[in-house]
Amino acid sequence: MDRFSPKLVTVFGGSGFVGTSVVQLLAARGYRIRVAVRRPDLAGPATMLGTVGQIVPIQANLRNAASVERAVAGADMVVNLVGLGIESGKQKFASVNTEGAATVARAAKAAGVKSLVHMSALGADTAAKVSAYARTKLEGENAVLAAFPEAIILRPSLIFGQGDGFFNLMGTLARMFPIMPLISGTSRFQPVYVGDVAEAIVKALDGTVQTGRVYELGGPEVETHQQLLERILREAGRKRPLLPLSNGIAGMFASILSFLPFKPLITSDQVALLGKDNVVSEAAISENRTLAAFGITPTSMDTILPSYMWRFRKHGQFDRDKVVA
Repeated sequence: MDRFSPKLVTVFGGSGFVGTSVVQLLAARGYRIRVAVRRPDLAGPATMLGTVGQIVPIQANLRNAASVERAVAGADMVVNLVGLGIESGKQKFASVNTEGAATVARAAKAAGVKSLVHMSALGADTAAKVSAYARTKLEGENAVLAAFPEAIILRPSLIFGQGDGFFNLMGTLARMFPIMPLISGTSRFQPVYVGDVAEAIVKALDGTVQTGRVYELGGPEVETHQQLLERILREAGRKRPLLPLSNGIAGMFASILSFLPFKPLITSDQVALLGKDNVVSEAAISENRTLAAFGITPTSMDTILPSYMWRFRKHGQFDRDKVVA
């Protein structure tokens, strides 16, 4: 890149878990970055990832087309990382995962943006019949490609890394409760490292892969839900029995929790998702639509999880190097 005329990238959701990794990589490559978020006053830490003035927060809400248009005005490239996993208030699956994705794609096309990368979710197609989240993510993909045919869609599996949502939540539960609920223990997952996802996004912007395609991102290990929970217990140094729950019972408890005045640990929609395999498809492998297309060797959970899961051990950092059988 010409350091005297750096390109401008707008990253929707740039202050989140994946977003901060993407912004950091973009900054290291010399891009100018707009971090488009609903609350720019909370995006201060993201601005510290680059040089002075290189990263600028901007207010944008995917439910407000005018704010999205302002955020992409003058941008060379756009990345949309926004995805809603739990509905709340005006934040609905359809308004964010589908209509919001379409709004970004239309605004990017109208603004003359050269590259658009949209992050979806692995299983958006296979789980669409049982999950509103998956269905709206799939509809969002279709809307993006309809408005911006050259867009690149990325579908990651469970994403792990410092600050992730799944492994940290399960570690917290292992620390707090004497048992661990096990839902759909035989469902398979292929967790992928956040650093690999971020690198794939940046390489997609760089023109490394073919546009107008859907890429599926998974790590080197495929494990069942039960195996993942057992791995988490080992990393957390906890011995907890696993309590198998049928999808029906788990869904009933999730429905009850949805009426409580705080964010539920799990929703009935997420229970349905746990019942579906979440692995890279054979079609994606044969058509070179995986991390291999980006020249990325997937990072193992064995390499990353010990670097942060020690916090859930009984004595925290003092148990960090202990091996749990």
